[in-house]
Formats: sequence, C-alpha cells, structure tokens
Amino acid sequence: MGAGSGIGAASAEGLGAFGAEVICADVNEAAAWATAERISGLGGTAEAVAFDVTDPTAATHAVARLGAPDVLVTTPAVNVRKRLVELSDAEFDKVIDVNLKGAFRLFREFGRAMADRGSGSIIAFSSIRAQVVEPGQGVYAATKAGVLQMLRVLATELGPRGVRANAIAPGVVETPLTRPITSVPEWYEAYRAKTALGRWAQPSELVGAVLFLASDAGSYVTGSYLVVDGGWLAADGRFDPPA
Repeated sequence: MGAGSGIGAASAEGLGAFGAEVICADVNEAAAWATAERISGLGGTAEAVAFDVTDPTAATHAVARLGAPDVLVTTPAVNVRKRLVELSDAEFDKVIDVNLKGAFRLFREFGRAMADRGSGSIIAFSSIRAQVVEPGQGVYAATKAGVLQMLRVLATELGPRGVRANAIAPGVVETPLTRPITSVPEWYEAYRAKTALGRWAQPSELVGAVLFLASDAGSYVTGSYLVVDGGWLAADGRFDPPA
C-alpha cells in the first residue's frame, strides 16, 4: 500500500528485485502502475491496483479479489503540521482516518485472511515520532504510536496462527511527505545535523528492513519496532561537547 511514491515505491521495487510477485496499490493508480512498470522493466512481476485506505470497503474488496498475500507492506500517511491548540476537528479526523483507521482496516482484513491460511507477514511503517515528538506533530505522532501498538497486539493475537506483524520506524527520509521540510534550507539542515550519520535517508535505504521482515530471515521476529533512523534516537541533541 502506498506503492506510488516514496518508501512504498522503493519497498515494492525492492521486493520485486528479490523475486516477489508484487501488487502495487496506491490511491494514485497511475503512480502505482508506474512503479509496477519499473519492476517489470527490470525483469520482475508486478501489477497495480487503485486503493484508497479511507474507503471502509477497500480492504474487504481487495481480499475478496486478490486473496491473502504472503506479505503486506503498508506506508500511506498524511500530516497536518499544526500545534494541537490550533488544530480543527476536521484536520484531526483527516490524519486519523488515513494513518490510524486506514491501517486498522488493512490489519483487520488482511490479518484475518492470513490467519485463515496459517501464514503471513504484515509490515507497517510507524515512525520515530512514535517515540519522540516536536511541536506541530501531535496527531501524526499519536497515529504512529497507535500503529505500533496495534501491530504489537496483532502479533500476540495472530502469532499462534502463523502471522507475524512488525513496525519499521524511519527517521528523516526525503519523500513527498517531507517536502515541506526539505524545501526549507534551515529546517533541512537542522534535521540533517540531528542524525548520527549527518544526512537524510533516501527511500531505498528502508528496503533492507522490509526485505528482512518479509523473508525467512525474519521468521522469528514479530511485534518488533525496527528503527532505521540514521542514529536520530541515539543522539542526544545537536551540540558536540568537548571530550
């Protein structure tokens, strides 16, 4: 899900490169097909479907049409960057509907289908914002923490039926979602300086985590919070004191 751009597109291409038959789903069907065509052009197998996570029936229809995949990777997210006291009910609902309720619908429908089959791996993108926050990220952070906790519950509920559920937590990644930040030099630099590696990530750098959790290499990993943040959470502030 979210395969039309950013981390979702990179994840789809990475899975395709390692032999997976990929279904690229995105609210932007043309973008999803573009990703599928890139996979096919490199010798992989892929198709695309339109999918809107805010549609209450979309996941049900997808499972009925496509069945249970071996792996579900979901990335869609939106943010309304405002301080909580300035946020309207409509803006709050917008973020919740995509990030939290959309994820819940996917977990429920695909999780049920995987459990009925007796196997599957669910991989959802949370964020370092599930752990650390900043002004203007209140509802976004709450949804990312909620996704993490839902996955942990899913891991306990579906583990006995052969389904694994894990969260990946990116740090700062150059994607369409972060364009409002990357387009402001001072903001971009502040985030770059906060990482231990001293740079932003590219979407392709999240693919290794997806492949690990999707494959038998992660067969005993479930309920985890896999941080891929360039050392953001490890670094304490932006000042480098003298030793």
